[in-house]
Amino acid sequence: MRARPFPLPWLEPGEDFPPVEQAWGRGSDAPGLLAAGGSLDVDTLRNAYAHGIFPWFSPGQPILWWSTDPRMVLKVDEFRLHRSLRKTLQKFVSAPGCEIRVDSAFQEVISACAGSPRPGQDGTWIVPAMVQAYIALHRAGHAHSVETWVDGQLVGGLYCVSLGRAVYGESMFARASDASKISLAALVAFCRAHEIALIDCQQNTSHLASLGAQEIPRVDFLRHIDAAHQLPSPRWQFLPLYWQQLLTPPTETT
Repeated sequence: MRARPFPLPWLEPGEDFPPVEQAWGRGSDAPGLLAAGGSLDVDTLRNAYAHGIFPWFSPGQPILWWSTDPRMVLKVDEFRLHRSLRKTLQKFVSAPGCEIRVDSAFQEVISACAGSPRPGQDGTWIVPAMVQAYIALHRAGHAHSVETWVDGQLVGGLYCVSLGRAVYGESMFARASDASKISLAALVAFCRAHEIALIDCQQNTSHLASLGAQEIPRVDFLRHIDAAHQLPSPRWQFLPLYWQQLLTPPTETT
């Protein structure tokens, strides 16, 4: 018999979130769903992420808030640098006109993520209200883009949320082969250099799993971000030396 979930709370703007333990469980129609309503202002988003909660909803739906259990994360020391990607990175870091930039085109990155087709999805969850909300979060210093540039053209990238030394991955896009993976590898290299242990991936996908992401209990994830939030934020930039930590260790797989 399917477990009956908690009634879904409706939040007024500024109202506190319910405890994440009240999120709907695996036996429900929407595992991880916690609440609806509220607002997407900077303070609400910061409060949500600090408690392991994130917004995710489709056009025509109200704001929906989620806290999944288990939680998909990428432990940066377990990032799978497959042999083909290693070769791609080695070529990229030595090729003229190829560079990684951070926060030089946040709005273009999130707009490209919103417009990228997703296998098995009709439309996007990065609706206009979400775009504007995360642009505001970026301007407040809590959302960042990692970008792959070739000959002055933005060919791929990702954006993420950062609070202290907790990093929450959001979405990626690519206009050239492996361009999004290059951005992710750059983010992994950055995190390793700044002793950021993991990147939140929110939900399980086969693509993330192929790169080394795995599920952990929500309670362990909450324990991690609670400690990470207490640490000072790194200076968000990308330097070529970060690649050395990623490319030197013998961690490649076939």
